[in-house]
Amino acid sequence: MNKEIEEIVVKTFFIKGIQQRTLFELTSNKYRHSRIARITDPLDCFRKDLIFEIPKPNSDPEVIEKILRKQGAGKMCYVMTSIISDMDGKELPLAEVLEKLIWCGMPFIISCIPNKLVYFQGEQSYGPPQRFILKR
Repeated sequence: MNKEIEEIVVKTFFIKGIQQRTLFELTSNKYRHSRIARITDPLDCFRKDLIFEIPKPNSDPEVIEKILRKQGAGKMCYVMTSIISDMDGKELPLAEVLEKLIWCGMPFIISCIPNKLVYFQGEQSYGPPQRFILKR
């Protein structure tokens, strides 16, 4: 886990009222995965001026990778996920992460540029999950 990257992501993209609690929970082994999984409504967590929904259909990992690359993403990204613990808190290739996580059905955050570009995918309930780019 890279506390520095996660702190930048939280302080840049999360609304002020939940930043400190989110940072605490992300550094706690007990609460980390449940904090990420509890992001059910991104508009309640993320700054509304920085969040942009990716229009449907939006389930192709290659298309999402192209969108992120156009926004400045590189080949590597930092992953925050509640579902696949061997990927959580690691820097990994963007294409590999999208290919594996896009179908998991649980919320996750990919930091492409910690203080500028993040991808968020919500929990799947009915139909495809919500997918967002957070950009500063």
